Amino acid sequence: MTKILITGGTGLVGKQLQQVFKKQNIEVVILTRNPKQENEFKWDINQKYIDEKAFENITHIIHLAGAGIADKRWTITRKKELINSRVDSANLLFEKIKEYKIPLQGFISASGIGYYGAITSDKIYSENDTPHNDFIAKICIEWEKSANQFKQLNIPVTILRTGIVLTKFGGALPKINTPLFLAALGDGKQYMPWVHIDDLSNLYFKAITDNNFTGIYNAVAPEHQTNKNFTKILSKSIHKPIFPLNAPAFVLNIVLGEMSDILLKGSRISSEKTKNVYKFQYPDLKTALKNIYNDK
Repeated sequence: MTKILITGGTGLVGKQLQQVFKKQNIEVVILTRNPKQENEFKWDINQKYIDEKAFENITHIIHLAGAGIADKRWTITRKKELINSRVDSANLLFEKIKEYKIPLQGFISASGIGYYGAITSDKIYSENDTPHNDFIAKICIEWEKSANQFKQLNIPVTILRTGIVLTKFGGALPKINTPLFLAALGDGKQYMPWVHIDDLSNLYFKAITDNNFTGIYNAVAPEHQTNKNFTKILSKSIHKPIFPLNAPAFVLNIVLGEMSDILLKGSRISSEKTKNVYKFQYPDLKTALKNIYNDK
């Protein structure tokens, strides 16, 4: 019987996964700092504590925990938090799984397309490419390294390098749908790899149910869209005009600092490896946005 432990289960993707697994009658337990529900258990990363009951009969762990990349300006303190919230939490899970000798069938971890760096280039990046050398790549490198240590325990590891998650329930779209961002950012030529939350959820479900779905996969839709084109398609979907002038790069640099790179830069990310094992429900942006904004 499958039983899944999810970290970051109260976040955008975690809430969706709970619904998906519930429909499949798969039991889910959540690690949280403030447990309130019957299926929630306390953990404290700083104190290296996890309620031992959370591990009872679990077969898989889905590791989504981590401070929001774009939630705050990247100060030195915030940068440490972005890395430590992902790595220290995975390290704690590893130590507990080893201590309790839990025979996990799989460890599935989120990662980001930031692995390839905040850069705009003509290259289409695949899972075999080496990481970039900027900060956003460093987060992903350390994140993935902490996940891959579970292989030492002969536990299969699946890592999903995820693009911008599109959903009607929050995330990036409400932020883009504002006077500042409903405009091309900078020159608008940077690419915005994205994925519909249903496709992302399906990939996590596949990682749980398909023993062959291990390793690293880019969780991005097959269609490549520049920021300029993305904004145009979005404006038509929500019937709002695009701001006539591009949002100047220097303004975003002033407001956001180094973090502005993830908005002003971006390359194409290949989904070919993922497409070989999974058929996307929403392979193009028009179809994805129609589902999000027009479905009743």
